[in-house]
Amino acid sequence: MRIDGRNLNEMRSLKITRSYLKYPEGSALIELGDTCVLCTASVEEKIPDFLNGLGRGWVTAEYAMLPRSTETRIARERAGVNARSLEIQRLIGRSLRAAVDMEALGERTVRVDCDVLQADGGTRTAAVSGAYVALAEAFFYLLQQGLITRFPLYDYLAAISVGRLNGTYLLDLSYAEDSQAAIDMNLVMTSGGELVEIQGTSEEKPFSREQLDRMLDLAAGGIAVIAGRQKEALGPEIESLIAASAR
Repeated sequence: MRIDGRNLNEMRSLKITRSYLKYPEGSALIELGDTCVLCTASVEEKIPDFLNGLGRGWVTAEYAMLPRSTETRIARERAGVNARSLEIQRLIGRSLRAAVDMEALGERTVRVDCDVLQADGGTRTAAVSGAYVALAEAFFYLLQQGLITRFPLYDYLAAISVGRLNGTYLLDLSYAEDSQAAIDMNLVMTSGGELVEIQGTSEEKPFSREQLDRMLDLAAGGIAVIAGRQKEALGPEIESLIAASAR
């Protein structure tokens, strides 16, 4: 049993609320234990200069933590994005783009904003999973408006943390667990089991391929749970569109 009473392979409570805000083309609130992240997807009828004339769209992301999302107040990033936020928003953008058919999106940009309302570990993984729902909703809006002719998502996409603490392997680490873990890993995967990104670090001694495989298997179980909640949040109509677009 763990600090919060969970089993080793058990995720924290997970809730995804679609259409959380009125104005964005897509939005979702994801609550993973005590971690809460608000994700929005905004459509812009323009593309970066490097895509001019290619007939392709773009998906990008921004990430920030609210001042009292943590136990002590953190300063707003008024002078520019700090290194941690920049690294996380690049992770979110890369992850989302891996699941998107940019030609189907057309020459437009979808800008995803992920704002951490409350942090208790796993903010980046929650942001990826919630951002996917907001992005899917934005694509559905474009399809309903007749601005695209086919749905641009290939598969469900989610992220989860795994780690090793006191000789045991844990799924979905809280902050208390993450801060003490000997191995800390974040994984982004599709619901089909394909890997998009692995971020893993040993805080003590190197870990083996066998240990890595064990953590990958543990993460895959968590990804399946998150993908199921994403499907529930998005509903059968979008689920059928994603299935029809699968590569």
